[in-house]
Amino acid sequence: MNTQSPSEKAESLITALEKYGQGDYIGESISQLEHCLQAANQANQSGARNELVIAALLHDIGQIIPLESTKEVRMNLRDGTENVGRVGHEAIGAAYLRSLGFSETVCQLVNSHVAAKRYLTAINDAYYASLSSASQRSLAFQGGPFQGSELQMFEMDPLRDEMVALRLWDDGAKLVGVEESTPRAGFYRNMIVDHLERRTD
Repeated sequence: MNTQSPSEKAESLITALEKYGQGDYIGESISQLEHCLQAANQANQSGARNELVIAALLHDIGQIIPLESTKEVRMNLRDGTENVGRVGHEAIGAAYLRSLGFSETVCQLVNSHVAAKRYLTAINDAYYASLSSASQRSLAFQGGPFQGSELQMFEMDPLRDEMVALRLWDDGAKLVGVEESTPRAGFYRNMIVDHLERRTD
């Protein structure tokens, strides 16, 4: 069990984002950190509730946090060595945040951003065409568009609209050269602390 205080947990998450998020965001021209910051900023600017803003900031934490090498499995294109991400990063991230005491809503939202891509590609051909080439390639590794019962279950999820919103912010968080107008990770420290404190009441 994690015995850190909410403030210590928030600080360690922000440090992890800043330290381990410097690598290139898969197939894109920005870092993983900038991608997460842009997604969170879109959520915050839209007036989303704090849980959704936090989920946007941490949606790719499962790509960023170091894992034991024995558990490290990445998706590589069948015809080459191009890396398209850590397998199951959404579930890894959700489990990690759950272990820190984040709400089930935050964890479900983090765990949903791959499912939301599968949902949107199932219902909207134009959405698939709008995806970056890296995101299109990773879709095949993630199970492809939803069909049948999977599609129906997503449609009925009470978090569906927020899951879709998070996915669209994820897709839009790939802009180059907007660092100066994008709040840094520390901007969200108090929001994270407040969330975790409420969870420990």
